[in-house]
Amino acid sequence: MKNAKATAVPSAETEQMKNIPYSNVVGSVMYLMVSTRPDIAYAVSCLSRYMSNAGLPHWEALKWLLRYLNGYVNAGIKFSKHADGVSLNGYVDSNYANDRDSRRSTTSYVFTLCGACISWKSQLQNIVALSTTEAKYIATTEAFKEAIWLKGMLTEIGFLNKKVLSLGAPESFGNDEAHFRPLGFGPGGNVELWPKSHWPNA
Repeated sequence: MKNAKATAVPSAETEQMKNIPYSNVVGSVMYLMVSTRPDIAYAVSCLSRYMSNAGLPHWEALKWLLRYLNGYVNAGIKFSKHADGVSLNGYVDSNYANDRDSRRSTTSYVFTLCGACISWKSQLQNIVALSTTEAKYIATTEAFKEAIWLKGMLTEIGFLNKKVLSLGAPESFGNDEAHFRPLGFGPGGNVELWPKSHWPNA
């Protein structure tokens, strides 16, 4: 390497990224995601992990997301009247160890009311799950917490019947099938979401 050409900066990519408003653009699309665009929740979750040290590949991925949004400018959330009345429905799933840096899994859920999304989330789990089943249990725990809050709030304002709630999870916790089955929820429905090892004193 003694004959290699010298360079003025340690990383040309780092210098180039200093002039790119990566964090500002991620903040803008995050505002869209939180407000009316659940379809970009996973993409925004991935892009926001590199706010402090983004590279050109991350910038290219962000521009791809902007092109996607440009093609669906008029997309939004529409509430419709249903003949069956008001019902709160939720769906939850996880992506096991999909983050290559930390090997943490992703929790994703969505809740709909009158056929429209009212709550959604796609976020890395706080701990490293040791199996697909454990990752799905962690995701289901988060979805149940959100379901309890939504059910209580909507019932309190008289908008939701106490018994009208369904939460779906993958048909089998051991595979990635797209079929969903209902999970027990209500006064008599109780799901042990974590192994006893997580709560030894429970």
